[in-house]
Amino acid sequence: MRRHRPRWLLRGGIAALASLLTCVCSEAQQRKWIFQASGAGANQAGAQHGLPLHDRWIEFESEVTGDAVKLHAMWLAQAQADAPVLLYLHGARWDLGGSVTRMQHLHALGFAVLGIDYRGFGRSTPALPSERMACEDAHAAWQWLAQRHPQARRYVYGHSLGGAIAVQLAADVDDVAGLMVEGTFTSIPELFGTLSFGWLPIAPLIKQRFDAGERVAELRAPLLVVHGSDDELIHPDLGRALYERATVPKRFVLVDGGSHCDTHELGHAQYCDALRELFGLPIS
Repeated sequence: MRRHRPRWLLRGGIAALASLLTCVCSEAQQRKWIFQASGAGANQAGAQHGLPLHDRWIEFESEVTGDAVKLHAMWLAQAQADAPVLLYLHGARWDLGGSVTRMQHLHALGFAVLGIDYRGFGRSTPALPSERMACEDAHAAWQWLAQRHPQARRYVYGHSLGGAIAVQLAADVDDVAGLMVEGTFTSIPELFGTLSFGWLPIAPLIKQRFDAGERVAELRAPLLVVHGSDDELIHPDLGRALYERATVPKRFVLVDGGSHCDTHELGHAQYCDALRELFGLPIS
């Protein structure tokens, strides 16, 4: 004889699902979940690592919010005046303090590096970040570099969430010499689908989409996609899918054993080969 669930239990399950969907539908809650912004706090990471990092400040009027914005940045210069310049865009949760070793790695490859904190991170203007705000911050930093280094070959690098921001920036401007992304994805909905609770029917409700998989087809500059084979946060299939959707000269590098955090270290030699072959840089 078939047993029926009590109606109160069914109603309770429906109510719980409705509550979850209501929470997910909140754009503010999505922004909190995606960015996990680290908030304010002076960062002494450069001094602790013995690096010649220098504070820089990028100020502009936001078209997104209508407010005055002040971004904190860190500049790691090269001795050679003609060195290529790179804009570093970090991922979620950690501010520039969690990016120093990755910036150091890029500097060792020959780039002068400018890393920025989006609004809501580190010492930048306090705010709840959004996709539009973070992309606007990246554009402001790119303009800052273009004004101060107009003759330099300028590149963009993004890690994790920063990779999706980097793709959008590189698709919007026409003076990018090359784009590098590491441990990144095609879109937030597609990333959500790879998680253990990705079966929940909330992907269409995600407003902060970071649709790099769509924008990557608009790139005009060469693209390097790097992913760790053991990345448990963002599956390497998502990096591969991003690479496959690009139509520019491109290269996909899978670093054996690399995680979401140490791929840049384990894959140093592969980085060097890719930069020489794809971008024609004199990496030794």
